[in-house]
Amino acid sequence: MSEAFGELPPSWHAVLGDELAKPYFRKLESFVATARATQEVFPPAQEVFAAFEHTPFESVRVMILGQDPYHDNDQAHGLCFSVRRGVKIPPSLRNLYKELKTDVGIDGPDHGYLQAWAERGVMLLNTVLTVQAHKANSHRKKGWETFSDRVIEVLAAREDPLVFVLWGKPAQKKLPLIERAASHGHHEVILAAHPSPLSASSGFFGSKPFSKVNAALSGWGKPPIDWSLPD
Repeated sequence: MSEAFGELPPSWHAVLGDELAKPYFRKLESFVATARATQEVFPPAQEVFAAFEHTPFESVRVMILGQDPYHDNDQAHGLCFSVRRGVKIPPSLRNLYKELKTDVGIDGPDHGYLQAWAERGVMLLNTVLTVQAHKANSHRKKGWETFSDRVIEVLAAREDPLVFVLWGKPAQKKLPLIERAASHGHHEVILAAHPSPLSASSGFFGSKPFSKVNAALSGWGKPPIDWSLPD
């Protein structure tokens, strides 16, 4: 296991293994390892690739794209928007739960742990996978963006269709990447404002992402996502 961020699971290593040997990724690994040796870094090394571990490559039916990991204690565990049980639910996730209720009638639980979604085929990927404690965006432009772009590309190049959910302008900048990689042109892309309190009322609330995801899956003859979360 790398001191920086553990190992990619086999299904993902098969499609991203070449990426791990590239100079930028070696440099990224060195940067994160050094950061861990001198400061607190979230999430723990064994959870950096949690999104890949809980949602194997061939199992991805939906990708929800986040940005920077949460940077306060015990929050980040490798899945975007998700926090560990017992941690206060962040505002953006509270807004997700509000839309979940109005869209498909499902009440959000009293925790913010979204692993059940990941295990049902919803990949919860941040574009940057590590962060210095209490210092937002501190690991941006160190190589993670290049890696997460490649993740998006290998999924978009897959013959089996999936739904990309892009909330907010940073995520929506990935749309051309998806369109270029998707030679089959058959994926569904759902665009809306970010669920952050700063923008949720300007195009996230009422966007019905959960029902739209399931409508797309049903249109392909695939089972819908069970969006309920265990208490």
